[in-house]
Amino acid sequence: MIAEVIVDIAASETDKIYDYLCDDDIVAGSRVRAPFGGKTVAGFVMRVKEKSDYPVVRLKRVYPTPDELPALNPECLSLAEKLTARYRVPKALALRLFLPTEMRTGKVRELTRNYARLVCPLEEIKLAKTAKNQLGAATYLAEHGKTDCAYLNNLFAGGVSGLEKKGYVEITREQILRDPYKTLDREDKLHTLTPDQKRAVDTIKTDSRTVQLVHGVTGSGKTEIYLTLIADCLKEGKSSIFLVPEISLTPQMLAQLRARFGKNAAILHSGLSAGERFDEWWRLRTGEARIAIGARSAVFAPMENIGVIIIDEEHDSSYASETAPRYNTFDVAYLRAKTNGCKLVLGSATPSTDTYKRAKDGEFSLIRLDKRINQRPLPEIVIADMRREVRRGNNSAFSGALKEELEKCLAGGKQAILFLNRRGYSQTVICKECGYVAKCEFCDVSLTYHRDEDCLKCHYCGAKYGMLSACPDCGGKKLSYAGTGTERIVADLQKLYPAARILRMDNDTTSGKEGHYKILKTFAEKKADILVGTQMIAKGHDFPSVTLVGILDADMSLHFSDYRSGERTFQLITQVAGRSGRAEEKGKVVLQTFDPENDVLRFAIAYDFEGFYENEISLRAAMAFPPFSKIVRVLVTGEDDKKTIEALREVYIALEKLYTDNPEKFLFFNKMRAPIKRIQNKFRYQVLMRLCDTSVLPEIYAACAEARNRDVLVSVEENPTNLS
Repeated sequence: MIAEVIVDIAASETDKIYDYLCDDDIVAGSRVRAPFGGKTVAGFVMRVKEKSDYPVVRLKRVYPTPDELPALNPECLSLAEKLTARYRVPKALALRLFLPTEMRTGKVRELTRNYARLVCPLEEIKLAKTAKNQLGAATYLAEHGKTDCAYLNNLFAGGVSGLEKKGYVEITREQILRDPYKTLDREDKLHTLTPDQKRAVDTIKTDSRTVQLVHGVTGSGKTEIYLTLIADCLKEGKSSIFLVPEISLTPQMLAQLRARFGKNAAILHSGLSAGERFDEWWRLRTGEARIAIGARSAVFAPMENIGVIIIDEEHDSSYASETAPRYNTFDVAYLRAKTNGCKLVLGSATPSTDTYKRAKDGEFSLIRLDKRINQRPLPEIVIADMRREVRRGNNSAFSGALKEELEKCLAGGKQAILFLNRRGYSQTVICKECGYVAKCEFCDVSLTYHRDEDCLKCHYCGAKYGMLSACPDCGGKKLSYAGTGTERIVADLQKLYPAARILRMDNDTTSGKEGHYKILKTFAEKKADILVGTQMIAKGHDFPSVTLVGILDADMSLHFSDYRSGERTFQLITQVAGRSGRAEEKGKVVLQTFDPENDVLRFAIAYDFEGFYENEISLRAAMAFPPFSKIVRVLVTGEDDKKTIEALREVYIALEKLYTDNPEKFLFFNKMRAPIKRIQNKFRYQVLMRLCDTSVLPEIYAACAEARNRDVLVSVEENPTNLS
């Protein structure tokens, strides 16, 4: 037989099908070891055929890797080919999305152990009086049944092997699953659907459209709708994929899934160890687990017969990949939903403008949940005008209104959440004498001071620098700290409320697989009074004792030079506010701003999503921004500035010809330096386009694929989430 193989080398030079001889047991989707260029490399079998166009004597033979099942099922192979064609990336790069990295590189396999069990009753075993360890091992096995050989050998050295030689014991080798989050299991609560939830489930099942948008206010019971849909899929023998935007949300959601569905749920995300990720992936591949939950990458879970795909908080920017291939999770999920003939369910309290327009236009089904499940009102949002605070001489991060509400909250034994989407102690360190700003030597950005570690950090490349004792330019000692981060907020709170128990949740405090979970568990158990955090605390969490939310700088995302800044601000405020008052007591939100008359804030305070949407969509239409056009950015990056500029020139010449030949399809076209000129020691240039006709997209991708080389990366981003 002949195997058509893609070698696992993500380079344009090797991006082609190679024919190899193979054994009859190798099938499409199998991983193989293939001789290539004088060495042996990993490969993927795309198809198997009987004949090759090349002489058989010229063909080399591939050898299978010891997988019990083909690593890639037919749907994964088909989807990889579609992604390759769509994003113009090497096939190997697309295929890698479907496998754990360590499995692909051969650095992890299943964990196995030897187990011993008696094959005859204890009384039939005849041993010499001196064989005490053998007798002890036999007695232990008779009492406890099958036991780990290593454990038995620690108790009775040499006893197991002696019993095996005499035929009294059988040794078997079995796989051990490395189970992440072993402590997450919890009791499942009674779950009777409300009339609104039942209507939503019935609509999703009966509506003929593939995509169903559940637009429900925070606390309206969207999760129970998801779990009901998953339960129905399991009854029908089908599998499910459940995507959440933040890794911090997955343990909480996994706990609910395990409580309801036991070991049927498997988790996939980058925070797991290599062994755990492999074992969870393998459980999904074999069908032992039929529910995949995770962040963006879980959309590639090796599932078959999918009954529903759920994307919770569908508006979140983390669903767009920022590494090649730069896919959008919705697009991949939609392809899988169409292939499996299943529903794609999107859920959000604040859907993206693009998604909501498609729902209102009838392309998607629109299901509204306008009330909280417990019929409690949404928390009152009060504005704290920080301009007045400054005029009154209050230069702290806390308004008088927030301090007053915090005191009431703490006195009443309740909990509070304070949101600031900036970590560290201060944003920048500035010399007051000469104006020097501490910057990263690898990135064109200022460094952030972290007092806990007494160092300066770059939040783009992760580089660390010792804290300055004097200005390196002028030697001045007058260094000031500009901008406030979560670390400084905690320090200030500890001075104001020394008795309060305060937790901080950001990228600096959540390292490790259970970093997020431990903080959230501590707060949920009321072992802390105040939780200070970045956007990872903004969505999905349910803390019954939280009655106060403080939004410390509502303007932070409002005035970015991005057409979506208003939308993101509205979403963040609504999501964070929704953490308050989710139980019996009414919640309150204090929103601090220097721009209280802003339309976006006015709509957010009133929870007026429809008003915000109508205002936003009219602005987008007037300015011809998405969804009325598509923004395309071609980003050219490289360590050698000269080579990067040369690649930019090559790309620009090809794209300029495309623009000249099709001017009616472009609203904007220009090349420029990227706003951040260097990140991780790589120079960055870009070509920005706004298209009113996307039929030229394949040619844009083709032009960029031609310009790629070993020294320069050329990537295409559609409606990029970050234009910096």
